[in-house]
Amino acid sequence: MFPQKQHTAISIDPDRWQRVKKRLCFELGEDVFSSWFGCVKFESVDKGVVRLSVPTPFLRKWIQSNYQDRVLAQWRVEDPTISRLELSVRSAAIRLASKPKPVEMPAPSDPRKIAARGGEPRTNPSFVSMNDAFGDPPPDSRLTFETFIVGRSNALAHAAAKQIATNRRGDQLTFNPLYIHGAVGLGKTHLLQAITWAGNCADRKVLYLTAERFMSGLASALSQTAFAFKESLCANDVLVIDDLQFLQGRSMQHQFCRTELNTLIDTGRQVVIASDRPPADLESFDDRVRSRLAGGLVVEVGSLGEELRLKMLESRIAAARVQRPNFEVPTPVLVFIAKSITHNGRDLEGAVNRLLAHDISGQPVTLETAEREMRDLIRPVEPKRVRIEDIQRVVARQYNVSRSDLLCSRRTANIVRPRQVAMYLAKMLTLRSLPEIGRHFGGRDHTTVLHAVRKIGALTSGDTTFADEIEVLKRQLQD
Repeated sequence: MFPQKQHTAISIDPDRWQRVKKRLCFELGEDVFSSWFGCVKFESVDKGVVRLSVPTPFLRKWIQSNYQDRVLAQWRVEDPTISRLELSVRSAAIRLASKPKPVEMPAPSDPRKIAARGGEPRTNPSFVSMNDAFGDPPPDSRLTFETFIVGRSNALAHAAAKQIATNRRGDQLTFNPLYIHGAVGLGKTHLLQAITWAGNCADRKVLYLTAERFMSGLASALSQTAFAFKESLCANDVLVIDDLQFLQGRSMQHQFCRTELNTLIDTGRQVVIASDRPPADLESFDDRVRSRLAGGLVVEVGSLGEELRLKMLESRIAAARVQRPNFEVPTPVLVFIAKSITHNGRDLEGAVNRLLAHDISGQPVTLETAEREMRDLIRPVEPKRVRIEDIQRVVARQYNVSRSDLLCSRRTANIVRPRQVAMYLAKMLTLRSLPEIGRHFGGRDHTTVLHAVRKIGALTSGDTTFADEIEVLKRQLQD
C-alpha cells in the first residue's frame, strides 16, 4: 500500500512543481528566478512536507534565508495541507580548484616601504585564496590610494573609490555599481586595485578580476559547477572587474548581467567596474546590460592636465630616489616632459625609466638629454573625441531646452529643430552609424536621423546665419 501511495505522489507532484515554479517566476522576476531556482529539483512530497534539492550548501542557505516562505506559500496554493519545506544538497559542493591553505602573513601597511627594502611585495592572505581560484595574480602593491595623484580630471573618481574602500561590512551602499571609464593610462586600474588593497586589509573580502579572467572562470565552470562559481563570487563583499570592454559574446554578457551583476547588486554586494568607454558606448552589449551598468554612479577619468602630469613625475622621481638617492632631475627637464608627454601616465612612467637608465650610465640628466630620449614618446595632438552626450548637452543649452526634450517623442517646433541639429552634429562629428545615433535619441529609427541630417544640411547651404550658428556649436564641441 505504501509503495503504491509513494508512486502516485511522484507521478502527480512534478506537475505541481512546474506550476509552483511558474508562479514564483512571475512573483520574483525572470532574472532572480533563473539565478536562484534554475537548478532546484523536486524530490518528493509526503505527510505535508515538500522536499527539494539544490547542488550546493550556499544555494540551500540562501533560499532558506530569503525565499523559503515564498516557496512554501506557493506550494500551499497547490495543497493547503503542506506545512513544511525541506531543502537538501544533492552532492557535496564542487569547488573550482583545490587550493593549499594560504600562508598567514600581515598585510603591508605601506607597500612603498617593502619596495624600498628590495623585497617582493607581500600578499594579503585573501588575495592568495581568492585570486588563485580564478587565475588572477594579486594586485600590484604599489597601486594604493597613497600613491594615487589626485587632480581635477580624476578627483570625483578618486572620491567615489575612496568612499567604497572605507565602507564597512553592513554599511548602506551609496551607489552600486560604481562605473569608472576613461582612456588608457589615466589611472582606472590604479583606483580599482587601491580599492582591492584597502578592502582586503580591512574587514571585507574584495575580489579583483579582469574581464578576460572573468570569462575564463565562467567558461571553465561546467554546468555542474556553475553554482560553485557563483558561490565564489558571492562570498565576497566587493567584486571589482577591470577592462569590461573585453567581455565578448552575447551569452557571456547575458550571464554576467543576469546571474552575476544582478545577483550581487540585489544581495547588497558592492560592484566596481572600469572600462575605456561609458555604458552607452558599449555597442556590443544589449540595452538591458547597458541600463544596469548606468544605474549606479558613472564617472569619467579625464585627460591628465599639465599640472597633474608634473605632480605625477615628481612623485615618481621621489619613489625612484629611495633606491637611488643621488638620482636628480632638474626642474626644467620635468617641466619639459610634463608639457610634451600629454597622453597618459604610462608614457610618463616610461619617460622616468629612461631617465633612470641614463643616470645609471653616470651622465647627468640635462634638457638636451630629455629631448633626445623622449622623442618617440612625444605624440602629435589628436583631435578631441566628441561624444553624442556632449552634443546633446551643448545643443540643449544653446536652444534653451533640456536633454530629455531631445530624447522625448514630442514634436513641437521649439524641440524638433534642436533635436535635428543635435542629430546632424552627431553624424558630422562622430563615427556613429545612423542606427546608433537613433538609439541615443530615444530609440528613433535610422530614417528619422537621415531626414534630420539632410534637413539641417540643406538649411546650412541656404542660410548663412544658420550656417554660422552650426559652426559655433562645432567649435564649442571640438575646442
